[in-house]
Amino acid sequence: MHDAAQARLPRPRQPGPKVARHFVRGQVLDALRAALLEGELVPGEIYSGPALGERFGVSATPVREAMQQLAMEGAVECLPNRGFRVVVRTPRELAELAEVRALLEVPVMLRLARTVPPEAWESLRPAAAATGEAAASGDLAGYAEADRAFHRAVLSLSGNGQLLQVADDLHRRAQWPSAGVPRLRRADLVADAAEHSALLEALVAGEVGTVEALVREHFAGA
Repeated sequence: MHDAAQARLPRPRQPGPKVARHFVRGQVLDALRAALLEGELVPGEIYSGPALGERFGVSATPVREAMQQLAMEGAVECLPNRGFRVVVRTPRELAELAEVRALLEVPVMLRLARTVPPEAWESLRPAAAATGEAAASGDLAGYAEADRAFHRAVLSLSGNGQLLQVADDLHRRAQWPSAGVPRLRRADLVADAAEHSALLEALVAGEVGTVEALVREHFAGA
């Protein structure tokens, strides 16, 4: 009886298709983020899921799923039965995001500058170097990821997971392009990456006054 009952049990479903779908959705999301940052998807324009799916060689489903994630990140808005419109933001909105980020991150960085030992800051050198490499290549999407990774690495030393989540969301929203604001040039990326390196050197040296001046300047130019 036991063997017969076992024989009637359904076989477990193979995870392959689910994993493959998740992988495709992730690839499409990365491609859409890059297209937004490179200006290939224009603020104010409407794009349909099927058309974008054809462009990327996938069905409309992973495109819609990726666009829903981008809507949560403030990059697009969903238009029922029409598609997705790239959000139009003003320079003032970007300035407001920079102000909020500064209010959140600057006090934490200054506290960490006074309390975190030099060896902990030394561990962040690969993250700072990654921003420099992405900047040198002029890769906007790659730089956006490296930039956020460096800030996450700094703030992670606070041990506050909620802070990391909020700060990362604000940072990503601040990175989306805005109408009337020129796209960042390679020289802009290199300058921004250099600020990361200078900040890290000041943190390693424990120069709190220099750290404060650098982080305030960094957010003022964000």
